[in-house]
Amino acid sequence: MFDKKMNLMKITEALKIVVFAFIFSFGLRATVVDARVVPTPSMLPTIQVEDRLLVDKISYKFTDINRGDVVVFQAPSNVDKRRVDYVKRVIGLPGEKIEIRDGKAFINGSELNEPYIMEEPNYTYGPIIVPKETYFVMGDNRNNSNDSHYWGVLSKKNIEGKVLIRYWPLDHFGKLAD
Repeated sequence: MFDKKMNLMKITEALKIVVFAFIFSFGLRATVVDARVVPTPSMLPTIQVEDRLLVDKISYKFTDINRGDVVVFQAPSNVDKRRVDYVKRVIGLPGEKIEIRDGKAFINGSELNEPYIMEEPNYTYGPIIVPKETYFVMGDNRNNSNDSHYWGVLSKKNIEGKVLIRYWPLDHFGKLAD
């Protein structure tokens, strides 16, 4: 009888630990950090297809979104009704004039230095002024990216977080190169 009671207590304790771990994990993923797998080549050469990323979901509550940040966001509803996440680089900030021409991005008339892009864009866009509470985001693979040059600016409320590190593959572990 004593052994049965001890076994029941061990099972109950194990269940409590599993439930706590599940709730704790879900809470962290919902509010602090989450993992993403990159399904498309839109961020080549910076991020490869199938790279695994950790996303910081809390820092933008305390700091500004900056040009060059690689962000994860929910696709605007006019782009994808499935509520999927995209990964792109912030190019234009609220109030800035954005233009893509002659294979270059221009911010307020000045050429943006972009050593991270795969190739120069083969299209023109703008000029537009980025409205308040929105951002202009683009993939580093400019000619193969479903991004702001295609569907417009991104609302700040859609941004889920900033890419913190690449954790897979292990030989590329760490911060993304700028």
